[in-house]
Amino acid sequence: MPFPPESAASGVHDPAPHPIVWYRRTFDAPAAERLLLHFGAVDYAARVWVNGTQVASHVGGHTPFRVDITHALVDGPPQVVVVRAEDPLDDLTQPRGKQHWEPEPAAIWYHRTTGIWQPVWLEPVAAAHIDELVWTPHAASASVGVRVTVAGPAHDLSVRLRLRVGDRELADDRYRYDGAPLVREVALPPARNGVDHSLQWSPARPTLIDATLELLRGDEVVDEVRSYFGLRDVAVRDGRFTINGDRLFLRMVMGQGYWPESHLAAPSEDALRREVELIKELGFNGVRIHQKVEDPRFLYWCDRLGLVVWGEMPSAYEYSADGVARCTAEWLAVVRRDVSHPCVVTWVVANESWGVPDLAGDPRQRHFLESLYHLTHAVDGTRPVISNDGWEHATSDIWTVHDYSPSADGLTSRYGTSAAVAAAFCGEWPGPRRIHLDDPVRAGQPLMISEFGGLSYMPAAGERWFGYQTVASEDDLVAAYGALVAALLGSDQVAGFCYTQLTDTEQEVNGLLTRDRTPKTDPARLREINSAPAASVPPEELQPLIEAAHRRARGE
Repeated sequence: MPFPPESAASGVHDPAPHPIVWYRRTFDAPAAERLLLHFGAVDYAARVWVNGTQVASHVGGHTPFRVDITHALVDGPPQVVVVRAEDPLDDLTQPRGKQHWEPEPAAIWYHRTTGIWQPVWLEPVAAAHIDELVWTPHAASASVGVRVTVAGPAHDLSVRLRLRVGDRELADDRYRYDGAPLVREVALPPARNGVDHSLQWSPARPTLIDATLELLRGDEVVDEVRSYFGLRDVAVRDGRFTINGDRLFLRMVMGQGYWPESHLAAPSEDALRREVELIKELGFNGVRIHQKVEDPRFLYWCDRLGLVVWGEMPSAYEYSADGVARCTAEWLAVVRRDVSHPCVVTWVVANESWGVPDLAGDPRQRHFLESLYHLTHAVDGTRPVISNDGWEHATSDIWTVHDYSPSADGLTSRYGTSAAVAAAFCGEWPGPRRIHLDDPVRAGQPLMISEFGGLSYMPAAGERWFGYQTVASEDDLVAAYGALVAALLGSDQVAGFCYTQLTDTEQEVNGLLTRDRTPKTDPARLREINSAPAASVPPEELQPLIEAAHRRARGE
C-alpha cells in the first residue's frame, strides 16, 4: 500500500493540505470465477475505477470496503485500477479523530493521514463463496454462535465446520445452506466436572480455537475459509469488570497508534506485533486505542498474545444532522468488522463530548449519544458500551473519568472511598464538565480512571510540548508513575485505569516510550508497579504503597 502523502514513508512527505489525492497502478488478474478488490481503509471518501469503469464509492476513513471487479476486467494484462480519495480539511463534522483540521499540528492534534492507509488486496473466489463470518462465544455454556453468509448462487450448498485446539478436534459438523444466513450454536466438549476452562480465552491464557469452514456442493469444496475465535465472556457487575466470571482489574495504557514516519499507517506488519509486545512488557493487560480504528492485524496480535482492547470511534468536532448520519454508519461498520475479536472487550462511542459539545443544553446531541449506545448493544449484545469516555456520561455501562491530578493524594481524595466517589459524581470534581449529565444512579457500573498521568520529561529547549506534569529524570518518572498507579490500585472503588500514554506522539512528549518506541526506563520497573495487587486495599494502607514505589524507584 502507499503511505499517506503527508508522511516521510510515502516519499512525498508534504504535510500541506491535500483535499484530493489520486492513485493509479496496474495489475495482472489471477484466474478466478470472481475477483474481489479489498480496501482496508481510505480516508475519507473514495471512488474506484477499474479499466475506466467505476466499480465502487465509499465514505468513511476508518472502515473497510470491498467490491467484485470481475465485470470490469479486460482481456489480457495489464488491468488498471484508479482511486480518488477526498479528505476535506475544513469539514469538522467528519469523523477524523486526532488528525488536525488546521495546517499544522497543535496541542493534542497531529498531522493528517490522507488517502489509502491500510492494505489493499485482491481475492480470487468462486462464484459461490463465503462472504461474511461472525463468531459469538459463550464461555459459561461452553458454546459458540456462528453466523455464515454466502454470496453467489446458493443452490445445493452446505457448510462444513471444523473446530480444533492444536491436535484436539472439538467439532466437525455439516449444515445445509438454503440461501438465508446460516446461524448455529455449536456446543464444545465439556470437561469431566463441567466447563473446560483450558478452552477459555483471557489475557493470562489467550487460547484461540481454530476454525475451518468449507462451502460444499455435494462433496466438492467450492470455497474454504480459515478463522479462529476466543471462548470468553465479558461483563460488568457489582462495580467490577469480569472475564469468564472472574474479576479482571484493567491495567491499560492509551495507544495513539501513530508512527512518526507513517502517521496512522503502521510502517510494517512487524511494527504492529512489536507494539503489542511492548505493551505487555510494560505490565499492562490492555490498551485503549484512542481516536483511531486500529489495523485488524494489530487486533490479531492482541488476540494471539493476550491483550484486551477498548475499541473507540474517532470523533468529529462539530454537530450536524449530516454528521450524525455519517458517524452512525461508520461506527456500525467498525463494530461489524471487529465484533469477532476476543481481545475487544469494550466499545467507546465518543470521547470527552467531542462532536457533541453541548450535551447539557441540546437534547438532540444527547439523543444522538444515547442512540449510539443503544445501537451498539443492538448489534453486539456481548460487550459493555461507554457513551462518552471521560465525563458527561449519558447512559454507560462503565463510568469513566479523565483525571490528570499531579498527585496521588488528589486521586485518593476523589476515588479512595465510596463517599469520595459519590461527591465527585455529584459535582465536587475539578474537571471542566460534570462526570454525569444527570444525578447518577449507580447500578453496578464499574468506575475506571480512563485517562490519568501524562508524565513527561522536560522537553528540549525550543521543542513544542503538550503535557500534564513534567519530571526531570528517569527515576522521577518511575517514582511519580508508581505513586499515581498505587493510588488507583489502593482504592477498592476503582475497577481499572488507563494511563496516558504509550508513546511520545508529535508534540505530546508524555509517553512511556519515545516516538521510535524506545522505553524511557527499564520496562521491568514499570511492570513491577503495574503488577501490584489491586483493590481490597483499605485507603489507610495507601501511603505505604506510595512510599514503597518511591523506594523502588530509588533502587532501595
